[in-house]
Amino acid sequence: MKFLRFPIFAVILVYLSSCASNKLPPNYFHSVTDTTGKGTPYPELVIQKDDQLSIQVYSRSTKPEVSDVMYNLPGGANASGAQSGFLVDVNGNIEYPRIGVIHAEGLTKLQLADLIKKKINENDSVLTNPSVIVRFMSMRITVLGEVNSQGLLNFPGEKITILQAIGLAGGINDFGLKDKVKVLREVDGKRQIGVIDLSSSNAFESPYYNLMQNDVVMVEPSSRRQKMANEELNLRRASFALSAITAIAVLYNIFR
Repeated sequence: MKFLRFPIFAVILVYLSSCASNKLPPNYFHSVTDTTGKGTPYPELVIQKDDQLSIQVYSRSTKPEVSDVMYNLPGGANASGAQSGFLVDVNGNIEYPRIGVIHAEGLTKLQLADLIKKKINENDSVLTNPSVIVRFMSMRITVLGEVNSQGLLNFPGEKITILQAIGLAGGINDFGLKDKVKVLREVDGKRQIGVIDLSSSNAFESPYYNLMQNDVVMVEPSSRRQKMANEELNLRRASFALSAITAIAVLYNIFR
């Protein structure tokens, strides 16, 4: 069985040498010392299809026939106690009580609030100094690729950074590229892809550092991932070949 020693030794040597040549990927904000004064403001969120909105109308009126209660019924709590809100449908519209269909897609919160206030004042029963408050009920972000828990994230509130989203996904694993994280975003009905380097101080200045609702974050695999996959495949093949050689050698010793 001496003739088996050399191929086994060669396979082990090749594997160890390939592992030794791997370079460690850059860490978050690699070699950053101070970024005071750097950063980008949070983007003005624009209403999109499937957004869940909280809309409340307030007025100083106390008359039942012109009460603001009638404008808030569908936005109240449902049977389970959760806030149902107003869903922006596939056409970009919401159905608002006593007003009807309103096209909300493409508007900011302030623009939608002003539109609802205008339509309320156009009714026969005008509220006394009505005010309208619009809020996003949650931020929906998808994180895919080389993270520890990829999938859809529902983040309460209206502000989330790419680091917070990746943190909620369990962080980038050992095989993810921190310097080439992609963000898929839809703007005015058109999809765009941006790349952000999370190992650089310039990440704060990227328009993709602050995420928008429905963004998709994609962490690309490093060459180590593909290399290790190839090594594992080669080792399985080598193991199969060695097993076959061993079996042939055993059969040879038995039947010679």
